[in-house]
Amino acid sequence: MVGIVLVSHSLALALEVANLARALTAEKPAVFATGGAEDGSLGTSIDRLRTAVAAADQGDGVIILADIGSSVLTAKLLVEDLCADHIVLADAPLVEGAVAAAVMAGAGAPLPDVLAAAEQARTTGKL
Repeated sequence: MVGIVLVSHSLALALEVANLARALTAEKPAVFATGGAEDGSLGTSIDRLRTAVAAADQGDGVIILADIGSSVLTAKLLVEDLCADHIVLADAPLVEGAVAAAVMAGAGAPLPDVLAAAEQARTTGKL
């Protein structure tokens, strides 16, 4: 099953989005949350993100969703550093993308389909 990692400046925010994504799926995909700086303040830690990605990686790929600014930059740096085709950063909104990715991952969809669902969430439901 494709793993999902949510990274935010706020660990509390990432945890709540992960809980929501899991709650809205019949099959519970591997959704991991990370965020905040090493000292617990707001920020993004590449080490915490690396740990979350390793935990989420069950062999079928990992989708990373990030909230804003340095979380996105940190995720990009990690993806480049890992240089692994099966670990990707989605260009998707955190909440909608996480739910869409979790539904697809929970259904057993492959990495490209989970990524596409997360990224399509950007335009789905706009008024």
